[in-house]
Amino acid sequence: MGAVNLLILSYLIGGIPFGFLVVYLVKKADIRGLGSGNIGATNVTRVLGKKWGISVFVLDFLKGFIVPLIVPFFVSNPPTFLFILAIIAVVCGHNWTPFLQFKGGKGVSTSLGGIAGLSVQFSLLLILFLIAVSIWVVVFFISKTVSLASLASAFSFFVFSLIFSLPLEFKAFSLLLFVFILIRHKKNIKNLLKNKESHF
Repeated sequence: MGAVNLLILSYLIGGIPFGFLVVYLVKKADIRGLGSGNIGATNVTRVLGKKWGISVFVLDFLKGFIVPLIVPFFVSNPPTFLFILAIIAVVCGHNWTPFLQFKGGKGVSTSLGGIAGLSVQFSLLLILFLIAVSIWVVVFFISKTVSLASLASAFSFFVFSLIFSLPLEFKAFSLLLFVFILIRHKKNIKNLLKNKESHF
């Protein structure tokens, strides 16, 4: 039951809609009716400004970060795949939160947090994490487009997981995260192809 409880808790942690809560508390408004309608940090930045956007990013990042760290408290000598399943659960909670009729964010900040937390347990992932973050920064600096930077970062994490000598579980994990990012950015990809995507 320890593993089951872990996955349920991870999903519920991921489901905490910080973007929605912050905008509601600060502006007394439902962010789903503002800007792009998304509850993530990017839309919070558009609605409330950088300070609040960064705050939501950090909170969503921490959701992913803490989950790999609590795995050993639920299962003694946990296998690698359990850490990965816990991160998938927290990202799913963020993307499809049960607290907002299963409509959530896009999973980038929570995925990054999960990878960072996993790097604490498995140091060989740290280089991949740093590469993914660096690519996000470079692409965003050049394009001023969050969605493009996020897609490039997720893709790079997947590609470098194939290049580096990593266990198969990590390669599958990187592929699944990339697929999640693609699914949640479907509208952004269409806008990018039409050169209609919002810039900062």
